[in-house]
Amino acid sequence: MRDFLSRHRFMLFCLTVLWIKTVVVSFLTFDLVMNHWSEMVIFIINPLAFLLLIFGAGLLLKPSWQRPYFFIISAVLSTILYSNTVYYREFADIITLPMLVMSGNAGDLTTSVFELIQWWDIVFFLDLVFIGYFAVKKPEVLSVKKEKFWTSKLTYAWIATVAVSIILVSQVEVEEPEAPAHSFDRENLVKSLGIYNFYFYDVYLHFTTGAQSAFAEREDLDDIKQHLETYQIDPNADYFAEAEGKNVVVLSLESFETFVIGETINGDEITPFLNDLIEDSFYFDNIYDQAGQGKTSDTEFMVNNSLYPLGRGAVFHTHPENELTPLPRALGEKGYYNAAFHANVDTFYNRGEVYPHLGYDHYYDIDAYDISDENSVGWGLKDIEFMEQSMDYFEEIPQPFYSTMLTLTNHFPYELDEEDTYVDEADTESDIVNRYFPTVRYTDEAVRVLFDEFKEAGMYEDTIFVIYGDHYGLAESHYEELEEFLESPIGPYETVKLDRIPVIIHAPGMEDQAETISTVGGHIDIMPTLVNLLGMNQEEHVMFGSDLLSEDRDDFAVLRSGNVVTDEVVFTGEFCFDAESGEELNMEACLEAAERGEDELYYSDQIIYGDLLRFFEAG
Repeated sequence: MRDFLSRHRFMLFCLTVLWIKTVVVSFLTFDLVMNHWSEMVIFIINPLAFLLLIFGAGLLLKPSWQRPYFFIISAVLSTILYSNTVYYREFADIITLPMLVMSGNAGDLTTSVFELIQWWDIVFFLDLVFIGYFAVKKPEVLSVKKEKFWTSKLTYAWIATVAVSIILVSQVEVEEPEAPAHSFDRENLVKSLGIYNFYFYDVYLHFTTGAQSAFAEREDLDDIKQHLETYQIDPNADYFAEAEGKNVVVLSLESFETFVIGETINGDEITPFLNDLIEDSFYFDNIYDQAGQGKTSDTEFMVNNSLYPLGRGAVFHTHPENELTPLPRALGEKGYYNAAFHANVDTFYNRGEVYPHLGYDHYYDIDAYDISDENSVGWGLKDIEFMEQSMDYFEEIPQPFYSTMLTLTNHFPYELDEEDTYVDEADTESDIVNRYFPTVRYTDEAVRVLFDEFKEAGMYEDTIFVIYGDHYGLAESHYEELEEFLESPIGPYETVKLDRIPVIIHAPGMEDQAETISTVGGHIDIMPTLVNLLGMNQEEHVMFGSDLLSEDRDDFAVLRSGNVVTDEVVFTGEFCFDAESGEELNMEACLEAAERGEDELYYSDQIIYGDLLRFFEAG
């Protein structure tokens, strides 16, 4: 062994440096909770399994190729580490294979990449300077030597044995799990597998899930139907068909969170129009963001199908041709004209292909709008301009219509022209947090413009408006600064509570019935609510959500992360809290809710991966 080490000092130098860097970067980047000292040990040795194998393979090369090989491997793995670090800063998630193949959607990372890069990031690549220097200078002390496989079988057997042993040890449960372990919890996977081995697991998932539809059978729906029947509740009969035949405008507010509703900056309301609108609307203040990596497209999927998004990638990309029971298609069969409005290219998140499949008759994409440098900012057309230009099309399309509108201005990194600023920035240590509030205020003003336009066009009284936040606005990486604005600490309990997004249903003529409702729910509950209001048959759809207006509702929401909220408990995977007080409870108090959440996501995933709704027959 001593001879082996002396012959391969350059390889050992590269491996050791990268091992240390991987452990340090992973620990500092990802929000990993270590419950036991053995978990820390496993976390530290995990990267070594992969590194031993990939660096060991390089020993088969001749010496002149080994140095470039070890440098390239170090550079590639450093890039993987750094890319995940930058992505995690804003999205609190890990890059998965489906995200890499979502062509045309790199904007989630690259549009605001300079906002995510920090000057000290140079330390990520300092080791490559030394490795490159030694690779070129070839100092004798950092020796390299080719190993012939047949004459070094014992050495390679030892490397393989150590690597496999590390992988096996990492899968041993050090304690009896108190709550379900989620296969979609990527942070725990990184903790137990290591960042590099995670990608092998991700590749495995990619190919196994991709093959599910070929082997799916009609009987696979049986367990899912039984699960749905167990939790099925009757919609509110008092509101059945109350909006039948009316136009529907579903307005998705980019990065809008519930905590901004009713808040002020320097005495100025952040959402003055929505604050007033809520007084005459059904306002649901306890609705949770259930989007996954598909962000806005995931919420569109939920609102139109009442199925959960996938844990990896975006359904719009991974399964665009699945058979579904979507709301637009059902409305189309009732004589509605379905239109989507979004001032972006039709290839973005594959909307140009998915929308017709959902039942949309027309997609007003970027080509339908007059966009210039003067009327655009950040991700594109300003929201007020978007509302005004969209009205030209609203006045042309047949009625009744079902329409969805996606705003853009309140999108990270929250840029805004000075002439569009209605409130001051916040005063915290984060520019992102500070800029968030003026863009929220601008979007609120854009909603007011839309309502005024509908009134002026004479369509307001015949239209119901469904307004919802599509997903979180400020990532957890900004919570330390957000604490300054909220003037209160943000722990695990508060972190889940900050996942709430506003849902407002405004129906002219129903103002006397309007109220604020604090039922626990999520994006998937919007479609069942609309199905009932529009007088449609619930049995024609497979829906995991339930009517938000039902008095028999079972308060429940599971987030794509696996976190679960009910009217009694908040489950975070690591902790269990009392829903009202935030007091930490024994994990047993959350077991039932956690298991239901696990089942909900599993069964919905099975529907999507297996394309099971092709077997569905309405009853």
